[in-house]
Amino acid sequence: MKLGLVTYNLAKDWDLETLIRVCETVGLEGVELRTTHKHGVEPSLSSQEREKVRKRFEQTHVKLVGLGTVCEFHSPDPNEVKRNIEEAKRFIVLAKDIGAIGVKVRPNALPAEVPKERTIRQIGEALGEVGEFAKDYGVEVWLEVHGRGTSNLEVIKAIMEIANHPQVWVCWNSNREDVVEGSVKTTFSLVQKWVRHTHITDLWRDDYPWRELFTLLRKANYERFTMIELPYAMSTEEDAVKLLRYYRALWRELVSPSVDGRSQH
Repeated sequence: MKLGLVTYNLAKDWDLETLIRVCETVGLEGVELRTTHKHGVEPSLSSQEREKVRKRFEQTHVKLVGLGTVCEFHSPDPNEVKRNIEEAKRFIVLAKDIGAIGVKVRPNALPAEVPKERTIRQIGEALGEVGEFAKDYGVEVWLEVHGRGTSNLEVIKAIMEIANHPQVWVCWNSNREDVVEGSVKTTFSLVQKWVRHTHITDLWRDDYPWRELFTLLRKANYERFTMIELPYAMSTEEDAVKLLRYYRALWRELVSPSVDGRSQH
């Protein structure tokens, strides 16, 4: 497994140079660029600007892992769904141009005025369309486990079965809703075969079984990125580096296989 950083929300006010510099300093291996943040990597970039971003990442060991969009497909308004599909396609083209592996999308709700099954099918079919577009660009589409009602892993499983596309995968989001009687084993098993991207939050939280999650990821032969997603910004770059170094030390302890309950380093 590799450790990376989502710009939401810790790095939302950093430009690209600051972001890369901090990751290099801390030893983080990748970044996911959340849309609307100061880094400015958006579909509006010109071809010359896209080439500049690509070349900048070629000069560092920090991998441009993905683009975090807010594209969502649950709206009862078909025009809004279509707008989000087209926006996701623009991000896919951008990802191809700048060398990102994937594009994150999300569901965000199950509208009360629409039958649940209809919304699930609508999201799944939209994902299938986006995945088919992404196939021609060699870019993965990651469905984030997100939203009111849609963060339920049974719902995510149903969406993925409808999407049924080899380019569409799941972004595990480490939500409190994952935890059933202190464990995530049952919920993780629902989507394990699709998990290709992972967001991790406060590793010091005692209401989430982090050690079990990392054990499940290892057993699933997960050898991809776990992305730090923290909900707050730091006042200075120095403070951010201190926090991220502490975070990386916790992560290294959790990700290491253990024998008889003792971590190995």
